[in-house]
Parts: sequence; structure tokens; C-alpha cells
Amino acid sequence: MRIADILRTKGAAVATVTESTTVTGLLAELAVHNIGAMVVIGVPGDAGINTSGVVGIVSERDVVRYLLEQGPELLRRPVGEIMSAVAVSCRPDDPVDDLAALMTNNRVRHVPVLDDGRLVGIVSIGDVVKIRMDELQAERQQLHAYITQGG
Repeated sequence: MRIADILRTKGAAVATVTESTTVTGLLAELAVHNIGAMVVIGVPGDAGINTSGVVGIVSERDVVRYLLEQGPELLRRPVGEIMSAVAVSCRPDDPVDDLAALMTNNRVRHVPVLDDGRLVGIVSIGDVVKIRMDELQAERQQLHAYITQGG
């Protein structure tokens, strides 16, 4: 099974925010999309420097962690101050098992899917678990059918 198979099932839409989006704006978007994390994309900077593309991931956990440290002032701060820089990504043709290992080894729950540097999806640990559970269920059904049919 490949990452592209997960994206076909769940869809490839990715909710994004920019580094300058306020934490309040982030929380509103998380609620609207009923998700727990968003990809942070860069925007063209001053002097024409282009920093567009995936620059980070920000989650509800990040908000909670920093809210405890900084208090309510955090809600007016930009997402860029609390996001995690993207350390890992995957490609649509990568095997799901490799992604599971990547997530475990890097202790991440969300991984952007890039195709030639272009954001084409995001996969969560929940997506990986769901696809693995589906595979196990199908295997169980095949084994049951084999046994009940007498081999």
C-alpha cells in the first residue's frame, strides 16, 4: 500500500495557514475544518524573497503547550512563533509502512505529502492506523473464508 492510496481514500485537500496567521485565526480554521493540525506555508517576503512552500506544521498541542507558557497573549501572536519546522515529508509513491516508521522514529503525527516539492496532501497517524486496520480486517476475512471452505 502506498501513500497515494491513503490520499485517494481520504482526499488530498489540505487546510493551510501562513506563518503570519494569528493563533486565534489558526484555532478558528482548526474548528471549521474539524482537524487537529494544519500545514504552515510561507508567503513571498520583503525584497521579493520567495519563501512560499511548506515551512511547518502547527497543531492543537502546540497551542496548548505555548498557551501555558505565554498566557492569553499567545492568541494574538503569529503561528510562525509556535509551529514546528517540517523535518520530514513523504511522497505519494512511498510505502505506508515506511511512513509509519518515519512517524515513529521522528515522533510526529502529521506528515505533508510532497510531489516534486508541491504539497499534494497530508497524512496523519490516524490515517496510517486506519489503513492498517482495514488491511488486517481484509486479511482476517480471507483467512476465515479459506478455513471455512476447507483449505
